[in-house]
Amino acid sequence: MLLIVGAVIVVASVIGGYLLEGGHLVVLNQPSEFLIIGGVAVGSLLIGTPISTLKQLVSQCAELFKALKGKRQYVELLSMLFQLFKLTQQNGLMALESHVESPSKSAVLSKFPDFLARHTAVEFLSDSLKVMIVGGMSPHDLEMLMDEDLEVRRHHAGRPAATLTKIADALPGLGIVAAVLGVVITMGAIDGPASEIGHKVGAALVGTFLGILMSYGFTQPLASRLEQYITDEAHYELCIKTGLVAIYKGLPPMVAIEFARRVLPEELRPSFDETEAFCKAPKPEAVAA
Repeated sequence: MLLIVGAVIVVASVIGGYLLEGGHLVVLNQPSEFLIIGGVAVGSLLIGTPISTLKQLVSQCAELFKALKGKRQYVELLSMLFQLFKLTQQNGLMALESHVESPSKSAVLSKFPDFLARHTAVEFLSDSLKVMIVGGMSPHDLEMLMDEDLEVRRHHAGRPAATLTKIADALPGLGIVAAVLGVVITMGAIDGPASEIGHKVGAALVGTFLGILMSYGFTQPLASRLEQYITDEAHYELCIKTGLVAIYKGLPPMVAIEFARRVLPEELRPSFDETEAFCKAPKPEAVAA
């Protein structure tokens, strides 16, 4: 929602200020400038970006328009981890093998559809638990392995934002290209009346204006928003990692959950009492309530 509100404010501020200064909107309507800047930007994006990153870019941008995720998702995650850890305490790590081999059919994981919808988180949990089941690794080595895995995932998830940043950096230059082409056209009509020359110069300058506006008003803020989105999403898998390391060290399930809870930022972190109540609830459906 804030994404749309911000874009509206940017457009309204620019157009409103322009009109207050006595400008005419018809002068800003330069389809040729739009075509040059927009077409070259899209073409550059296609030239320099793999298809997998383009799909990521579309997917992440779509996520920005969805409802903000809050404490509820982390209460569910901690509740799910507690049930897995309780099972481990009662029957050992081998009891988790069937759950990680087919998460969608797991008696525990299937009760948490929001978690199963996060394919990267499911894969991270499954792979980490498989390593724990195999054994022969110290808790320190397990933590280091998961840290490396998370770093690779974070780098991969950050590629769309990095791509948008490069496009944003290029847009002012593309605006200059459009302006130069407009000046070339103006020089071809230099013998014409002053009003015609002034119109052509104004049209050329619109290209520079559009390039700068699209860069600093839209593309760079969107890239920053994607970077923040990736940072926020990383807390989810960090929570999983911290809980797994704690339970692998032999800590009690509730203590391991407390380790996982403490790595969450304050605005997303459930209280100790909330976490304890939901984890010890007889039915995971209590989380939804």
